[in-house]
Amino acid sequence: MNKEIIINSMPTGVEIALLEDKKLVELHNEKSDASFGVGDLYLGKVKKLIPGLNAAFVDVGFEKDAFLHYTDLSPFARSILKFTQQAMNANGTAFDFSKFQIEPEIVKTGKINEVLNGKPNVLVQILKEPIAAKGPRLSCEISLPGRFIVLTPFNEIVAISKKIHSSDERKRLQKIVESIRPKNFGVIVRTAAEGKSTSELHQDLLELSATWKTIQTNINGAEAPAKILSEQNKTTSILRDLLNEDFNKIVVNDKNMYNDLKNYIQRIAPDKADIVSYVNNGTPLFDQFGITKQVKGAFGKTVNLDSGAYLIIEHTEALHVVDVNSGYKSVSNSQEENALQTNLEAAEEIARQLRLRDIGGIIVVDFIDLKLPDNRKKLQDAMEEFMKTDRAKHAVLPISKFGLMQITRQRMRPEVNINTSENCPSCGGTGKISSTLLLEDEIEKRLSYLATHGHKNLTLLVHPIVYSHLTKGIFSSIAKRWKRNLKIKLTVVANSNYSIVEYRFFDQNEDEIKF
Repeated sequence: MNKEIIINSMPTGVEIALLEDKKLVELHNEKSDASFGVGDLYLGKVKKLIPGLNAAFVDVGFEKDAFLHYTDLSPFARSILKFTQQAMNANGTAFDFSKFQIEPEIVKTGKINEVLNGKPNVLVQILKEPIAAKGPRLSCEISLPGRFIVLTPFNEIVAISKKIHSSDERKRLQKIVESIRPKNFGVIVRTAAEGKSTSELHQDLLELSATWKTIQTNINGAEAPAKILSEQNKTTSILRDLLNEDFNKIVVNDKNMYNDLKNYIQRIAPDKADIVSYVNNGTPLFDQFGITKQVKGAFGKTVNLDSGAYLIIEHTEALHVVDVNSGYKSVSNSQEENALQTNLEAAEEIARQLRLRDIGGIIVVDFIDLKLPDNRKKLQDAMEEFMKTDRAKHAVLPISKFGLMQITRQRMRPEVNINTSENCPSCGGTGKISSTLLLEDEIEKRLSYLATHGHKNLTLLVHPIVYSHLTKGIFSSIAKRWKRNLKIKLTVVANSNYSIVEYRFFDQNEDEIKF
């Protein structure tokens, strides 16, 4: 798989598109005036304890107080509180953290007021950005991510990524990290560390240790609320987390950003420095790579698939719903086989849509019914496979007896919602169109005309809403009445690309009949 990052720099911020085999899979927006990014560290002031929720509201400088639940306190919450006070009262320099005395862990079933009594200052990390009317969500489980490892202060646990499967490699990495890990720090070894040398891992560790000293220095003399450390900008964060052998192109339209990225990649992956290129020829960068067109086609309520099938994506307060429709699809195999193929195509697009829109929470997918258990298992396995490239925490539940699949997915930032609508060509923006009954009369008149002129085998393509109106009822639908009265063979097909008042006739040779 070839991966590309296209970075469109503007005065108001930066747009970052991630392409996989030329297909848009992630779209990030970083505004120039944005604050409270995931991973940022703040010196917060506890403002209010809510025993009923077992949570606290913490002032970190946002217009609404941030939310800190007991489960996000970290087992080493007492050590973090002690460290915060010690760092604030230091004499302008970072003290020797290796000599810091770690406090006993808090219990998992404890109470928030037992830990944060007295409303102290506390070092916190942004877990989720502000969404809608909610403030940021916080965590006291501090982590400093690097290219190959993640440094976790206050514990001494070494963990290896589960995606590294070789037992020999896991043992090798465990041995290396144990030999270089400083006291009072835990280390999580990332997937990117597989096959890396001791010197590469040690260099990453030294840089993160220096970052921790910077945090100590910044806390000294600070008054809550205060930002202590910003996560790297979104572009470098994405590169740090994703850059691997599959990447073959990074394109940016800003010269200064190009130089910064070139230097950054030269430092973290020298063999990849040549994939960064600067392009600014007057044509919008997203237009050159077909991203603008993909955005317009991917963010609407209806998402069309190559086969003619389509998805309907709806959002509610409680959950998100995706409905899979077969649309205008040729039936060359059995109904079960066609349903399976459509569902597999839809599953791949749904996995892409969840990443692209960053949809989080509960997602319910109404697939086309499959009768065979083996086919339902194939669909389940395929969905899990398609979701493997998603960095967000997620779970795919088995298909229920009603043909519904539930997916849970963690959202870390506000959902991407791009308005792709334009004035309706049918109503001119008035919101009113001809009655369905008038449209029905018009279609019937044209059918009658065609029947009297020798057309006895016809296909009628209409909008899905009109399709439902014409085919409602097993024995007494409007379409069946037309067939009986006019003595013709008529197939009515839904096409989501049509406007609601648009329809077309095709003869038995699949040639359109013009009026």
